[in-house]
Order: sequence, then structure tokens, then C-alpha cells
Amino acid sequence: MKLVDADVLLHAVNSASPDHAVAKRWLDDSLSGKDTVGLAWAALLAVVRLATRPGLFARPLTTDEVLGVVRGWLTAPSAIVLHPGERHLDLLGELLFSAGTAGNLTSDAHLAALALEHHATVVTFDADFDRFPGLTWMRPA
Repeated sequence: MKLVDADVLLHAVNSASPDHAVAKRWLDDSLSGKDTVGLAWAALLAVVRLATRPGLFARPLTTDEVLGVVRGWLTAPSAIVLHPGERHLDLLGELLFSAGTAGNLTSDAHLAALALEHHATVVTFDADFDRFPGLTWMRPA
């Protein structure tokens, strides 16, 4: 199973991004493929927040547009929403302590904990995920 980071989702919807083509192709192929694609509400909400924010995209998405995009991802044949399990807080703490910080890594650690709980590989452009022991991650290709 692959768990998609918000950065991949954002690049997929931002046609001005230098990583747009790679992210969109990987996401479209994965969501229509046979392997399970995990989505986390934290990542989906980050897309809603950032894709509609003036100044981040050349043309921010409208609320209707971004909700339509998210709905499309959620209803894709191979997509599932991953939820934290009973060990989530403990895993999150272990990951944050091993990274030596919380702060800006908190959302990444949350996604990493979800991936560990569900035996998933995180798909991301963010090399910070390398800081979490035991986590498997990959760049979309």
C-alpha cells in the first residue's frame, strides 16, 4: 500500500509546479490501478487549505474546485482513507523523539506513524521522511 503525502497531492493539482507532470501521472495511474492508495485526512485538508490560498498557486482553486478534486480522489477505485489506530500516539512520539524535534515535522511524523501502522510506503517529494527509522518512503516516478 502507498500513503500519499500532501506535497504529491499539491503538485498534482498545481499545473505551474515543476513536479506537476510526475505527481499527476503517478497519482492518476495509482488511483486507477490495482494497488491500494491510502489517503490521510491530514494530507487532504492540507490540500484544501493550501490550494485555495492566494499567493501559493498562480491561480488558487476555488472551494468547489478543490472539494471536487478531493472527492474524486476519495472515490477512486483503489483509494482508502487511513485512520490512526490505538498505537498512533505512541508511534508518533517515538518518531518525534527519534527525529529530535516536533514543530514542523509533526505532520510528517503523523503520516509516518499512519504508514507504519498500516504497513504502507509514504509517497512524497520530501526527504525529511528519511529521518524516521523503520519507515519506507519513495518519490513518485
